[in-house]
Amino acid sequence: MLRWIIFIIFYLVISFYGFQALKTVTKNVWFHYLFIAVALVIAGNFIIQFTIYSEGRVLDPSKSYAFGFLLAFMSFNLVLVPILLGEDILRFILGLYDKLANKNDSFYLQSRRKFVSQIALGLAAIPFTSLLYGMYRGKYRFRVLNYTLHFEDLPDAFDGYKITQISDIHSGSFDNREKIEYGVNLINEQQSDAILFTGDIVNNKASEMHDWKALFGTLNAKDGVYSVLGNHDYGDYVTWPSPEAKKQNLEELVQLQKEMGFDLLLNESRFIEKDGQRIAIVGVENWGKGGFKKAGDLKKAAQNIDAKDFKILMSHDPSHWEEEVIKDDYLYHLTLSGHTHGMQFGIEIPGWIKWSPVKWRYKYWAGIYKEMGQYINVNRGFGYLGYPGRVGIWPEITVIELKKGTLNS
Repeated sequence: MLRWIIFIIFYLVISFYGFQALKTVTKNVWFHYLFIAVALVIAGNFIIQFTIYSEGRVLDPSKSYAFGFLLAFMSFNLVLVPILLGEDILRFILGLYDKLANKNDSFYLQSRRKFVSQIALGLAAIPFTSLLYGMYRGKYRFRVLNYTLHFEDLPDAFDGYKITQISDIHSGSFDNREKIEYGVNLINEQQSDAILFTGDIVNNKASEMHDWKALFGTLNAKDGVYSVLGNHDYGDYVTWPSPEAKKQNLEELVQLQKEMGFDLLLNESRFIEKDGQRIAIVGVENWGKGGFKKAGDLKKAAQNIDAKDFKILMSHDPSHWEEEVIKDDYLYHLTLSGHTHGMQFGIEIPGWIKWSPVKWRYKYWAGIYKEMGQYINVNRGFGYLGYPGRVGIWPEITVIELKKGTLNS
């Protein structure tokens, strides 16, 4: 209850500043009433949605949208607060100076300046409209990122071999079948030799994938579709009636992937052979530093491969690469991860800037990195979670071409 009281007080304070800015710019009372109505509806819906019982701790679409609209509205007001509060402090200082310097009996506080409120409203509109855009279009703005990586010890038969990586489907968040169909078709259009999915197919429960099984079952590649589990796939964010129910959920998820044609690797490996040569596909269960599940067993996954084999590792959380993989006795040429989503928010201008707040949590958070002669690609994710949108960090389909030759710099 205390948290709700604090939230309501904070929400009222920042909304008051938004209302004051609007009143300064326009005297049309209908705009004033509209602002108040929007503020009440957004807060009311958020409180209702987040006091309703939910099976899982991860947000369902209704809660996600309630959170998304609240985030957009609060970002609007939070931009206004420092500007208008700064003006209030200046107005107070000037009023106090006038009283003391001119020895006035009354304290006069000059009115707000319209142009300051106009500037504040203009600045506040940037994150507000960006977050709304991210919810309406950004989350389905799929883009294909192409990389070419060179390896001196790549088997000759695999020179030019193409893999497509997808990650973090999060089917429990989906709300637009047409857009998801477009994304799945875009994956198939890449016509890669293999498709590798690096975990988090659901948010909370295997049942979230039922309506999407047939669609994702159309994913097809000559050498197969391989997958691993992410932290959300184990059902750890649901309060289950019994350990048996949780175990059954995981078994159902494994069976779903099998029916979809995914070759799920649970601390296992597979070989792809071509012209008498081979590369190893290694898949570990989720391993993440901090409080995340550490079911991944790299030694077990690699027990059937040789040190000299060319190895592609699928590991959901990039912290595994940082903490264990690059330090392992075996050299893992390329690791494919996801998990971070790029926080679904940031700024990326190729060749100039790549930034997201998630960089303060993960050293390797999006794109290609190289350490100790080994590469990792951290996929920004196919779906979304929590905030039902993406701003600046778009849903990603990665295509990586393997080339025989000198190592990349």
